[in-house]
Amino acid sequence: MRERTGTARERTGTAREQGGARRLGPEDLGAGLGERATLLQFSTAFCQPCRATRRTLAAVADMVGGVAHIEVDAEARLELVRALGIESTPTVLVLDSAGRILRRATGVPRRADVIAALGEAV
Repeated sequence: MRERTGTARERTGTAREQGGARRLGPEDLGAGLGERATLLQFSTAFCQPCRATRRTLAAVADMVGGVAHIEVDAEARLELVRALGIESTPTVLVLDSAGRILRRATGVPRRADVIAALGEAV
């Protein structure tokens, strides 16, 4: 996945640390993680690029078995947004099956970039 100014960054910082590794779980997200990976999208209600991102991530999650797509309303979850350093929407985090953040990107991702980022998680 690409950011507007470059390629997706590796990220390890999240809301909670366990055994030295930071992770997000169902209690943080309000939904269960994917069996193999999770595409976590932070959106806002009037964000037009968020709609395109939703379609792209949902399509990839449908194509790749064991991958979940979770969309979080950034305005409703300000504490989580602040803890993760989310500065704009859409922001997409790729989580592995344990909830560790592997990649982070802002803006509308291309389907091929999402699939490539998932390669690291699955």
